[in-house]
Amino acid sequence: MRVIQTVLRQASDLAEMLVAWGDVKPQLMLAFGPVHWLKALDTQLSSQLAHVPRLGCTSAGEISNQGVTDNSCVVTGIRFESVRVLAASACLAQMSESFVAGQRLGQQLPKAGLRLVWVLGQGIHINGSALIAGLVDVLGDQVLITGGLAGDGAAFKTSFVLDNSGVHPDRVSCVGLYGEQLQVAHGSFGGWEQFGPARKVTRCQDNVLFELDGEPALEIYKRYLGDHARNLLISGLLFPMAMLGQDQSDVGLIRTILGVDEAQGSLILAGDIDPQGYLRLMHASTDALVDGAETAARLASACASSSAEGLALLVSCVGRKLVMGDRVDEEVEAVADVFRQKATLAGFYSYGEICPMSGALDCKLHNQTMTITYLTETPVAS
Repeated sequence: MRVIQTVLRQASDLAEMLVAWGDVKPQLMLAFGPVHWLKALDTQLSSQLAHVPRLGCTSAGEISNQGVTDNSCVVTGIRFESVRVLAASACLAQMSESFVAGQRLGQQLPKAGLRLVWVLGQGIHINGSALIAGLVDVLGDQVLITGGLAGDGAAFKTSFVLDNSGVHPDRVSCVGLYGEQLQVAHGSFGGWEQFGPARKVTRCQDNVLFELDGEPALEIYKRYLGDHARNLLISGLLFPMAMLGQDQSDVGLIRTILGVDEAQGSLILAGDIDPQGYLRLMHASTDALVDGAETAARLASACASSSAEGLALLVSCVGRKLVMGDRVDEEVEAVADVFRQKATLAGFYSYGEICPMSGALDCKLHNQTMTITYLTETPVAS
């Protein structure tokens, strides 16, 4: 397995990248950055590397071995010795189509030998939980699924996904990786702390929360946020909600607000809510989030079965970036320290993270976490 990475910052970097990558002949290309960079990259690759599966998305910040950058494009190429790569893509124009879009992705991937599905989705009009459920409905619950939802800075207006058909605002795309030589480990952790009372979910539908304790959810949320309620989409990233079970125990999942409906008094969350469960507000400090990123890296590193150099795919939430501000590089540095130069880091700040709980295969949609998918390849015996 060979990994090469370029961080594009100016127009001339793209031409230089194509020259530098000439000998690598990648079998998979991943790209994260603003839409203008993705379109420029797509134009060049369509003519020069049309046969190479490519997958990418817009972000709220790009992650590479150089740390965290904005308005750049992190492009990572991977060449495997024996792993096979298949790409799949489906249209997703409305949130209500998320489950069906997941099914359509799964139907394009043969099950035999499938080791990992790494999926990216547009991050606005999507129910990430339903997307995952659609994939699992077709592929079963024994296939590892990880990935994330595209970002749009902190604007929450339009996000884009890159695949071999171009750059689209209404797309979910993935690659399936096949082969016994592929080794995959994963880790996910938050670092947020709960505060305030647990509130009973008294009315919801999928990812739309209408009532808590019999009151309009939006009203309760505004009441707790006080002055922060003036810009709810940003505040929703700073004050997410922990999902609790029917006995008010922590289930390890966090939900972020994607939108609000003032007329109905509802909150639109990034993933499904337990209609029998509870929710509690959360907050975090930079130190706690950095510690959470380190924990995610240790979980992934501990599960890795190979000591070979690999690729660590990092998907972290835009809310974490907003909390950490100028110190955001610290969480990526914490991950790098755990892998001790054994891994190339590539990823982005997202509107949702897709990964199982550590030690499990049951994939979940996370918010406000650092998730890591660590890929290595066992050399083919001579």
